[in-house]
Amino acid sequence: MVSAAICSFSLGIGDIVFAGPTAIGRNTITVSDRDVVCDLPYPLRCGLWFDHHPGNLEELRLRGYDPGRVPGRFDLKDSCGRVVFEYFSSRMQLPSYFESTVRAADTIDAFRYRDINDWRRETPGKMIDCALKMVGSKRDGDALRKRSVFLLRDNPLEVAAASPEIRQEYEAYKGQEEKMMAIIHEASYFLPEDHGQELIVVDLTQYRKRPFITKNLAFLLYPSSQAVVEIRSLYRQGVKTNDFSVSISLSPNVDSVAIRKDLGEIMRDLNIGDGHRGAAGGTVGCRSKDEMIRKKGELLKKILLSWKVA
Repeated sequence: MVSAAICSFSLGIGDIVFAGPTAIGRNTITVSDRDVVCDLPYPLRCGLWFDHHPGNLEELRLRGYDPGRVPGRFDLKDSCGRVVFEYFSSRMQLPSYFESTVRAADTIDAFRYRDINDWRRETPGKMIDCALKMVGSKRDGDALRKRSVFLLRDNPLEVAAASPEIRQEYEAYKGQEEKMMAIIHEASYFLPEDHGQELIVVDLTQYRKRPFITKNLAFLLYPSSQAVVEIRSLYRQGVKTNDFSVSISLSPNVDSVAIRKDLGEIMRDLNIGDGHRGAAGGTVGCRSKDEMIRKKGELLKKILLSWKVA
């Protein structure tokens, strides 16, 4: 959304569409040479492309494209918002408040926090992030995301965070934290092979309805653990499928540089997704429940092995 806000200001864009990597990969969303694509794989064509994921860059090269000839910019920054900001700030005068907004996007996207208390601190960026996670349906979520893009475009971050709609959803998020902690406690375990209990597994595939949690709250229950892995069933049109997603975040209580674990590289090596040093994710397709259970067990062991040898 920070990328969209900067593009909207710089190019006068008013039409914002939200999509995931799958929609781009399967061409289920129409993209023309008049469109700007941010924080997603490169489509068949577009007017400008901005991204910062190493996996998307590798895919682009495998498809025979020269990244230097693609209009827009790719750079290994903490957030796509940073890539977009540096591209347009070198071409025009941007509002000064974009600088603090982009810093917040860097911290949230790359999960760069000093410790768990730093992560829990109430900041404008944290408030907006939590508020947007709180919205239930895709339709309601997209509506709030669009309003937030223009709030971020036209206002400093703290003004956007103080807007009634953001404040309302953020307060709802805070009211759900106790329930989230109970779900995490029920769904968490460590693999038998993980003798040092370094990776918390939060397995949500047991739930028929999609549970709402923020997985990083697990570090409050297991403060000595170094990372949390969340396994979540994928839903299509509200119906639970056998496919699942996996996401992993490094604990803010550990020094990501010192332990030299790159979570994005682990996802890329397993060929299921992409990400950053401190946070990454991917998806796995399954044809049956039995296959899902088998693949889930195999994947968790592979993640632990990659973590141990990284």
